[in-house]
Amino acid sequence: MADVWLMRHGAYEGHRPGYHAPHEAALTQEGRDQVRGSLPLPEGIAAIVTSPIPRARQTATLVSHLTGLPIVATSGLLAEWRAPSIVLGRTAETYPPVYRAWRARRLANPSLRCEDGESLADLHTRARHCAAFLHHTAQRHGPLLAVSHTLLLGVLTQLPAGPAAFTTAVRTPWQFAERRLLTCRRTAAAPRFMESGGR
Repeated sequence: MADVWLMRHGAYEGHRPGYHAPHEAALTQEGRDQVRGSLPLPEGIAAIVTSPIPRARQTATLVSHLTGLPIVATSGLLAEWRAPSIVLGRTAETYPPVYRAWRARRLANPSLRCEDGESLADLHTRARHCAAFLHHTAQRHGPLLAVSHTLLLGVLTQLPAGPAAFTTAVRTPWQFAERRLLTCRRTAAAPRFMESGGR
């Protein structure tokens, strides 16, 4: 089975600890420099897939430009955890009470959503479908670089933990432009990837 390498996007506008970035946040010059500094890629990578969120898409586009590798798919399966819109652009000290209450209950009830946000169970299900999509795409195109976001990447690498993988992802974030090899292999229990893909 072809290797799948996971990569976090570079630094983006407005980033600070605990910050829920708006979707439109773009790469900064520092982020572009981080992406350049992440090269060369591991030997054998043949193609790139990316999240559609601008900071990831811009990262993938820059890698493609610098390496000549094609971007073969842009998929919502690789998008970051969908935080509720009431916290976008905010940091922990300004989270509203309804979000704080959800955070206190989210592990006890992983299917619980906060307003228009994604539940931990929803995120884990999407990550399982994403893993199947990545392995399917690697079978078609060869070893793959997948550009995404810290929480989704963390859950992808901890799939056997179930929805609780979210808490591991929060505690062990990826550095900007960091790469890791996806070691979880698709099993018979993994969902089948559907060509329509994405969300």
